Amino acid sequence: MSPVDWKIEATDFTTCNCDFSCPCQFNAPPTHGDCRAAVGMRIEHGHFGDTALDGAVFVGLLAWPGAIHEGRGQAQLILDERTTDAQRQALTALFKGEETEPGATIFNVFSNVIDTYFEPLVSPIEFEADVEARTGRIAIPGVVEGTGEPIRNPVTDEPHRARVTLPEGFEYHEAEYGSSSVKTHEARIPLEWTAGHAHFARITWTPQGVVHA
Repeated sequence: MSPVDWKIEATDFTTCNCDFSCPCQFNAPPTHGDCRAAVGMRIEHGHFGDTALDGAVFVGLLAWPGAIHEGRGQAQLILDERTTDAQRQALTALFKGEETEPGATIFNVFSNVIDTYFEPLVSPIEFEADVEARTGRIAIPGVVEGTGEPIRNPVTDEPHRARVTLPEGFEYHEAEYGSSSVKTHEARIPLEWTAGHAHFARITWTPQGVVHA
């Protein structure tokens, strides 16, 4: 049991360089042999011990040279400039999977396969995510820009809706799937792709993991 009581209810906009649906969600190898991702979250309601996290926004850039479970990963946390020092300490702990039961959240799982956590950055963050519409945007000046949109029918260009439920998942219970484009600028972890994977979810996490509906 974690000595720190915490809980977050958040909107999650996740992107990666794999094809739509992200093979990781199905325990399959990455599309291009490596895994690169940009993850954004806005905490609607939450706390970490006595520290309120309502409204806090953060972005994580991540990369592995092969499949995630093979390790040797790198991670860069970016914290919104409006967060307080106490919130930054709390979010850094959550991003590193601390104060969490083993394997209970995706960040705790990642902590076992990441060799390098770069020093967190503090920057203005523009974050938008509409789960139902499958749209999202991350913009951090001089660091990264990312957008998400619905998957499009290749013949009619109409939005194609795909939703995945993972009843025992360690990231979300249910997510809407979409398409992403991401490009970094002066980031420690370079990312660049178009028509990659995106998913959008409302999540609730505690030290025991995802709260499944």
